[in-house]
Amino acid sequence: MTQMQRLKYSLLLSVLIVAIMLGLSWLQTQGRLDEKTFQYLAIGVAVVAVVINGIMRRKVKR
Repeated sequence: MTQMQRLKYSLLLSVLIVAIMLGLSWLQTQGRLDEKTFQYLAIGVAVVAVVINGIMRRKVKR
């Protein structure tokens, strides 16, 4: 994976995370998610994003 590919995947991942968080926020305002569930899901999304970013960082060829 080149540095440019990593940049593209990072941007795609960022957009995906924003979309997921907006969806979770919308579900919470609709009353389908309580605060605790929202917090757990948000933490889970953040952890997955960090892990994926770490994997991509290791795959970059220098």
